[in-house]
Amino acid sequence: MRIRYLHTMVRVKDLEGSKTFYELLGLRETDRKEVEAGRFTLVFMAPPGQEECPIELTYNWDGDPALPDDSRHFGHLAYSVEDIYAMCQHLMDNGVTINRPPRDGRMAFVRSPDNISIELLQEGEAQDPREPWASMENTGHW
Repeated sequence: MRIRYLHTMVRVKDLEGSKTFYELLGLRETDRKEVEAGRFTLVFMAPPGQEECPIELTYNWDGDPALPDDSRHFGHLAYSVEDIYAMCQHLMDNGVTINRPPRDGRMAFVRSPDNISIELLQEGEAQDPREPWASMENTGHW
């Protein structure tokens, strides 16, 4: 019996705000489905060259009162990045809070506009610790 990964679905309250956040991480829209009958939009986003590993952003046109303010029950999405410090700086420069800074040169956590926890892992070996990251405190939770 064969099984293969398809996607991870996350419900979003602000489709464009969420799409912008994932674009800051380097993901690109690979597909979009507007479903008039169900009154929802599906946007698939993936890293370039990894289109087989998308996330699906599900946006309900009439809102989603069942969507909690803190989606912590979801766990997290994880992406490896070429330079954890450069990615965290890029995100900060664009208004994203670094909830768990990469003090160890290896791992950081941020949250999407819908409180989806995103783990960023340094590709390969950890970088040497450096400031301002090494002494930066956690913000909130991840």
